[in-house]
This record gives sequence, C-alpha cells and structure tokens, in this order.
Amino acid sequence: MDDKNIIELYRKRDEKAIEETDAKYGNYIYSISYNILRDREDSEECRNDTYLDTWHSIPPAYPNALSAFLATIARRISIDMLRCRKAEKRGGGETLLSMSELDECIPSGKTIDEELDNARLAEVLSNFLSSLPTVECDVFMRRYWYFDTIEEICLGYGFGKSKVKTMLMRTRRKLLSYLEKEGFFI
Repeated sequence: MDDKNIIELYRKRDEKAIEETDAKYGNYIYSISYNILRDREDSEECRNDTYLDTWHSIPPAYPNALSAFLATIARRISIDMLRCRKAEKRGGGETLLSMSELDECIPSGKTIDEELDNARLAEVLSNFLSSLPTVECDVFMRRYWYFDTIEEICLGYGFGKSKVKTMLMRTRRKLLSYLEKEGFFI
C-alpha cells in the first residue's frame, strides 16, 4: 500500500493503518530504535510506541513523507527511552557518544534536541547536508541521525576506522564553520 493510502487510513481512524504501517515500515522503525538503544525488547517497545504516537498525530498532521515522519517519531521516542533508562550503562553509550560529538557544533549551550526544534537551525542544517558530497552526507547521517557505530559505517562502505573518524571530524568542522557563517555562534 502506498503512503497516501496509509495516511488516509489514519485520517479515517481505521486500525488497518497500523497493520499497513507495520508491514511497510516496521523493520525501518525497529532499526532506528535499535541503533539508538542497542536492545531488542526496548526497540520493539519503541516501534509500538511509534505506531501509537502516529495514531494520535494523524490527524491533525498530514505528513508529506510518511517514512520521515515515522523516523522522527521513532528517534524521539528512542532517545527519550535512552535518557529515562540511563541506557549508557546498558548500551555502551554509543548514542550518547555520537550526540556528544556534535555538542561542539550546536550553539547557545542548549541541548541538541532543543536546537533541532528551532526551524531556522533545521533549515541551515538541511542546506549544509545538501551541500556535502553524497558519501560524506551519508556517513554523517548514519552516525548522527541513525546512530550507527563507527564499525557499522566501516562495514557499510568498506572504509577503515580511521577514514570514517577523520571524515566525521572534518564534516563536524565544516558544520561548525557553516553554522558560524549563518550566524550561529558557540
């Protein structure tokens, strides 16, 4: 079923919307949660919470891209769970580590989540990512949006660990410079 039909099921309050969402996006949502939490049961719980949150969000929301809408919800729920359950001890802290790597680029001393709510910053970040070469953007997104480990990125691209770390460090520096040019100062 295509996304417009799934969204229409949500708008009609048809419970089949959740079944169709699970069939099309269940693994995608689970993988986002798992990359953040590194726990199978918690990731399954977040997938189910994502369906519930989507049920309550549509309507009034009418997403243009259902996959991005679901990813945003799954990511938020997973990060909230990570914080609530102090997952650093349980999951090795990979997510918190990748978020802390971006702290040097996010201005005003606010948390990443607070700054991402800022529409202007979101637009600037989107423009920055669009300006990057495809592989550099993909590696950056895999690390900081999907919270893949360095090792997972290496396997996905056939790169060595030092190449990925160097690429991420250079991209963070580019981001910092780009943000400063756009008027965001640390």
